[in-house]
Amino acid sequence: MSEVQDLLGLKLVTKVTNLDRKVGGGYASDLLSWVMAHAKENDIWITIQSHQNIVAVASLLSLAAIIVAEDANIDENTITKAEQENIPIYSSDKSIYELCGILYNLLSRESG
Repeated sequence: MSEVQDLLGLKLVTKVTNLDRKVGGGYASDLLSWVMAHAKENDIWITIQSHQNIVAVASLLSLAAIIVAEDANIDENTITKAEQENIPIYSSDKSIYELCGILYNLLSRESG
């Protein structure tokens, strides 16, 4: 996660979380039910959603992390819940499109 954080220029919002998880892939969507149906374990989820339900979805699916794009404001309750569930949340001023492109290229290099 630290390499992903550096290459994407992410700001870590949560303080007490496991950053040593292996990233399996990425998924981008703002519809929670769609994420639940299609994201895979160890994916990084990119969204502009920032309410507590994103943590519940990430925990249920064992996602590696959540990236909240476009400087969307993240509620303190969401951050606290993520720390309790050991889910890292990152913030970025980049668009979802930019983040997906960079992450795709990064993960393609690693797997290829």
